[in-house]
Amino acid sequence: MPSYTTENIRNIALVGHTLTEMLLHKAGTVNTPGAVEKGDTVADFDPEEKEYQHSLSAAVVNFDHDGIHVNLIDTPGYPDFIGHSLTVLPAVETAAVVISASGGIEMIAQRMMERARERKLCRVIIVNKIDASDIDLSALLERIQETFGRECLPINLPSEGGKAVVDCFFKPTGKSDFSSVAEAHTRIVEQVVEVDEELMTVYLEQGGVSPEQLHDPFEKALREGHLVPVCFVSARTGAGVPELLNVITTLMPNPKEGNPEPFLRGEAGDAEEVYAEPDSAKHVLAHVFKVSVDPFVGRMGVFRIHQGTVTKDTQLYINDARKPFKVGHLFKVRGKDHQEIDAGIPGDICAVTKVEDIQFDAVLHDSHDEDQYHATPVSLPQPMVGLAIEPTKRGDEQKISSSLQKLAAEDPCFVIEHHAAMNETVIRGLGDLHLRVILEKLKGRYNVEVNTRPPKIPYRETIGASAEGHHRHKKQTGGAGQFGEVYLRVEPLPRGSGFEFVDAVVGGVIPNQFIPAVEKGVRQVLESGAIAGYPLQDIRVTLHDGKHHPVDSKEVAFVTAGKKAFIDAIKKAKPMALEPIVNIEVLAPEGNMGDIAGDLSGKRGRISNTESLGGGMIAIKGQVPLSELNNYQSKLKSVTGGRGTYSIEFSHYEPVPPNIQQQLMAEYKPGQEEG
Repeated sequence: MPSYTTENIRNIALVGHTLTEMLLHKAGTVNTPGAVEKGDTVADFDPEEKEYQHSLSAAVVNFDHDGIHVNLIDTPGYPDFIGHSLTVLPAVETAAVVISASGGIEMIAQRMMERARERKLCRVIIVNKIDASDIDLSALLERIQETFGRECLPINLPSEGGKAVVDCFFKPTGKSDFSSVAEAHTRIVEQVVEVDEELMTVYLEQGGVSPEQLHDPFEKALREGHLVPVCFVSARTGAGVPELLNVITTLMPNPKEGNPEPFLRGEAGDAEEVYAEPDSAKHVLAHVFKVSVDPFVGRMGVFRIHQGTVTKDTQLYINDARKPFKVGHLFKVRGKDHQEIDAGIPGDICAVTKVEDIQFDAVLHDSHDEDQYHATPVSLPQPMVGLAIEPTKRGDEQKISSSLQKLAAEDPCFVIEHHAAMNETVIRGLGDLHLRVILEKLKGRYNVEVNTRPPKIPYRETIGASAEGHHRHKKQTGGAGQFGEVYLRVEPLPRGSGFEFVDAVVGGVIPNQFIPAVEKGVRQVLESGAIAGYPLQDIRVTLHDGKHHPVDSKEVAFVTAGKKAFIDAIKKAKPMALEPIVNIEVLAPEGNMGDIAGDLSGKRGRISNTESLGGGMIAIKGQVPLSELNNYQSKLKSVTGGRGTYSIEFSHYEPVPPNIQQQLMAEYKPGQEEG
């Protein structure tokens, strides 16, 4: 068993500009903090991370400090890799969001604060680079409170021009670079006692309370989102980092104190929330939040133990599998290094290797009593930026496919699409950089090269009105014939509803065994399209009449009749093509705002909001058709001198303009159908 208990564990997700190296150094885990410029950091060990000098995936490290075992998950600060940040949230009690004093509040900080709040995690804001020149920390703190709420209160303040910090909670003495230490102390204490009526009475009567009295209500305030502490540090000099370690070890919740992560028992709409108990004697219940596939080590699953004890030789089931796997080796992870351990206890983060069936979001358990347990899903952005790929060398298709599948296993925001009708394989991610890194991994890790080109836009088709469709399929060819007649009705559904098939046949005019054949024919058109060759959506099809022949009616006849009756109805139902609309956020220098806004308007975009980020940067938010963003990163770099970045997220589908619909219909060449 480990030397620490569940009560002595702290699980922290560190989001944004990394502090990991200095935290490891100040905790005594590494002698010298690594530097991304030198490529010697503990967390950023992949070749691509060394090249880009930035975290590109979540890295787990651990260290011990003052008798507390800290599992720290270092996550990327690039918007393109936000998926790796979001997927670790179920594994921790606390999200620590890092904001650069010189860069201001970036988009990823806003998103992660909101997602952490939604999942009821305790939150801490860390302001880094307090020693940078030309910064206004007082104004930044005000912006933090305007953006995230007045519950964001400093637990320490910078002093000596950013060379140190002064405590505002435990021992509030000393002078700060701005504001009053005494005033900051009063505000944070009053915020904490608000969640405990008895303590508030004591505070009002005595005029003060001790830090020891504040511990439990402090935890409660964190859990309820009533308090978000703000810490000031410099990862470069180490200023404020020992104080941050003290905040983590003494004030952040352990796995028994944080809001528990719910599991779902059952399927879909019938699922009910259930909670694990951090009890070492109960059945094992663990959740896989990270998977990595190494060409030499094989597949590794990193998981948080929510209940029970995992030891070497434990038999664990993956989701609803009937056959368990045996834990041959159990590891603690520190960057690329794996330390073998004998046991993992509730609240801890461990890993297993060489288990090929393990996958992201899997629930691990040691009893069939938990067969129906599933993780509460993390809401991930939909990958919308795509590249069509093809092998540079003939015969590499299978190698490319297996390599891409391994990369997709590591990254839930990377998807592979095969469009048979378009004869196209498309990879999709959250941005240009995301896909560039994927292609570099494909080449560097698996020695596979591909040619790329812009993919076809994932248009959709739908209808704007209700209509009736009819087709009689009759075929006589010497022997047995074919006969099937179908009457159906189509109706538009609200955008995003998908597809409904309703069987309203009465009197057996179409025998029950042929109803699925009609639906099969309808679904063939759904997939292949009717007017422009794109999948149909948001349609209800009601089959209400038809005829059959006792001898000649066969499944194939009703498949064809259903297909052609559906096409007949669609052509009368004001068919339209839909295009994907994405939310876009552009970060750029303020001086480029006019050019960027004008360019987006020219791309049929709608700007909804602009926000000053400080440091001369601005965020421009809006919506734009995905088809207009081909090669947008190059254009943005040209306009902003390389300083502009953007991210997109799928929003909804809208009808395309008439000229684009005419163009899509003119390009459509439907295949020959059986008559």
